[in-house]
This record gives sequence, C-alpha cells and structure tokens, in this order.
Amino acid sequence: MRTRIRSAGPDDRTTLEPFLTRWHSLRVARRGALKHPLDHPALLVEDGDRRLVAVLTYVIRGADCEILTLHSDVRWSGVGTALLAEVQRIARAAGCTRLWLITTNDNVDALRFYQRRGFRLAALRLGAVVDSRARLKPEIPEVGDYSIALRDELELEQAIERDV
Repeated sequence: MRTRIRSAGPDDRTTLEPFLTRWHSLRVARRGALKHPLDHPALLVEDGDRRLVAVLTYVIRGADCEILTLHSDVRWSGVGTALLAEVQRIARAAGCTRLWLITTNDNVDALRFYQRRGFRLAALRLGAVVDSRARLKPEIPEVGDYSIALRDELELEQAIERDV
C-alpha cells in the first residue's frame, strides 16, 4: 500500500473520533492514569480514496516521546513501520532521546512488531491492567487477544539516535 502520512489538524477530529472508538482507544489507561488521545498530536494514514486507515497518537514531554496509540486497518503493509519512522523523525527534531510505549501482556502481535523494530522491554507492571479496570476504565475486558488473561502492562523503549 502506498502510504501518505500527515499530521492531524483540527478538522480531522470528526474522522479520528470514530476510528479511535472502533479501536477502543478514545481513553487509554496506562501507568495508573487515563489519557485522551484526541487531546494529543496524531499522525494519519489515508488510502487512495482518502479513507483513514491508520493512526498514531503521541505525547512529547521533555526528552521523552510516548506513543500513546498505534492502530492500523491494513496489517502487513508497512503502514505501522512508516508511522514509527515518522514519529521517530518528529521526536528527534523535538530533541527527544527516548521513544516509549505501553502495551498489555496479551498483545503478543504488538510485542513482536515493536521488538522487530528495535524496541526493548523496559518495565513490567504486574496487575496494572487489573487496577486500571477497577479504578479507571471498567470496559477493559478480562480476557484479551489469543484468550490470554489481561493483567499486566509492559513498557517498551527505544533510544532515539541524534542526526550526525
């Protein structure tokens, strides 16, 4: 698939909201807090018909850039890799030295995806999803992908290399 990545603007909210809703990501529980991806910068990928097919939202804070969400309707097409490359470029330009994200213990596809692209496991938060379900986001299911009990958060990170 030919990818065209662009930054989201204010007019994109009406398209972003249903896309993130479909992916259960209007609210993201991680590290004991709720984040609202629509309140943060986003990168969009549209197909040839200008239909939204992938979104990455991120947060830059100091030297860290957090990938808050990454969802794609077109798997195995290079779209996710292209979005990662673009957020790395943005983070580098902002002076960030670390790119990181949180996923859950059941998300083995994400673990494979990120580790194949140079991310390393940085932290395990045992029971963090159980806590988030109880305190922040009760709609988090008990069982996730591949019938794996959804319990823990895994943090992955990657150093951002400076341009030379």
